[in-house]
Amino acid sequence: MADELTGAESLVHTLVNNGIEVCFANPGTSEMHFVSALDRIDGIRPVLGLFEGVVTGAADGYARMTGQPAATLTHLGPGMANGLANLHNARKAQSPVVNVVGDHATGHQRFDAPLTADVEAFAQPVSHWVHAVRSARTVAADAARAVRAARTPPGQIATLILPADTAWSQAERPAPALPAPSPASVADTAVTESARALRRGRCALLLRGDALHGAGLRAAGSIAAATGARLVSDTFAPRVERGAGRAVVDRMPYRAADALRYLDDVETLILVGSQPPVAFFAYPDQPSELTPEHCTTLTLAHPHEDGTAALNALADAVGATGMRPPAEQCDRHEPLSSGPLDPYKIARLVSRHLPENAIISDEAITSSFGAYPLLGRAAPHDVLQCTGGAIGGGLPLATGAAIACPDRKVVSLEGDGSALYTLQALWTQAREHLDVLTIIYANRSYQVLEQELTLLGAGRPGHKAHSLLDLHNPEPNWLKLAEGMGVEAHRVDNVEALDKVLRTAMRDSHPQLIEAVI
Repeated sequence: MADELTGAESLVHTLVNNGIEVCFANPGTSEMHFVSALDRIDGIRPVLGLFEGVVTGAADGYARMTGQPAATLTHLGPGMANGLANLHNARKAQSPVVNVVGDHATGHQRFDAPLTADVEAFAQPVSHWVHAVRSARTVAADAARAVRAARTPPGQIATLILPADTAWSQAERPAPALPAPSPASVADTAVTESARALRRGRCALLLRGDALHGAGLRAAGSIAAATGARLVSDTFAPRVERGAGRAVVDRMPYRAADALRYLDDVETLILVGSQPPVAFFAYPDQPSELTPEHCTTLTLAHPHEDGTAALNALADAVGATGMRPPAEQCDRHEPLSSGPLDPYKIARLVSRHLPENAIISDEAITSSFGAYPLLGRAAPHDVLQCTGGAIGGGLPLATGAAIACPDRKVVSLEGDGSALYTLQALWTQAREHLDVLTIIYANRSYQVLEQELTLLGAGRPGHKAHSLLDLHNPEPNWLKLAEGMGVEAHRVDNVEALDKVLRTAMRDSHPQLIEAVI
């Protein structure tokens, strides 16, 4: 390493020292010294996204699958603003992400050039930690603090703003790795109270975070086996292990009335890394809080606490350790119906052909809600969902997951309206040769909004209102869109055709897209 380093070089070395291995980037002029440093310094894989929403969403997917932060690189305030929606999703997913945002040189900022913006103001709503570098000599220390902030349990968004002159000026030597904070231990009383409730019966465990995969889920399954407690996840959980042989975890219904009915026979709702359920939106004459009045809420583990350790302690307390829970069953060999496609038939086909240890990125919205139980009967796999409700996350999530887990098949289930937000992710998948299969549910509408229009009692909408929810005239041509991004594409409209394409596509390892017309 040279005796004299620029701030950008010091930054890259420090990120490497602190375990950052990937940088999802869409750079501009102010970031050229950082780009050059990435080229000269080994240790970080740069991945280009053609839109900042792809960059931030991919970092989210990477973090969900590895538990570790990636870096993002965006250009000044407008560049970061383009990525805010998927940073919102990442924040709701409690994903660790380190954003590096270039800014004008400090001496240039007073001239109010065209790209001048309040970057800190853009960053604050989606970040837990924000810092603007003041001097090249503090870049290394600031970067180490950013990574540490991102690693703070349960996972945080850290944004480091890097003025151009702090990147090109002489800097101090890189900073070493800072120790990552550990999750807090749960209180003994939380375990005792939860065990007492489980012995009374009629309990449900609302799981999130580490409780939905690995050792946490196994412990939760043992508790369910011993006590009869129901396991349930948030409607949109960051990551869930599902599939044949794994513990059955219900998904909290999306609609408020359905959620209240689901919990009607539950006397105690035990929270593990989650919060009490609330409605996604407010509706006239419907409650926002979804815990029934007769149901008591207990917290076993807060999000910043060690949910896995808490579940293991709870399993010991109720004598459940090692017990095998009711498990999902595989339906690979059950007969299939034929004819036109619908969401249920697509789910059955995906379930039949999904390889073991695959990853599903699910942003099919209305097309996947009812079919969700069918996918649980596939081979063991992970599911990533749109945690913050900002659509346009599914394709980037799949991209980041494929970078994180190159030995695993990634299947992206996408509504056609949602996919149009960030279709540029297909280009990154092609360029990086990622093993991603995208299935577009082509219903030619924002169907969830068609439902909302009725549920909200918004009068008697006519042609102009429905035109804002419709994707006809013209219909998006996914064959051409995908092929224009360098991705092989197929169009199918019946069970037999989709079955045939999936047999091959699930075995291939290059990016592909299937437009499934429903």
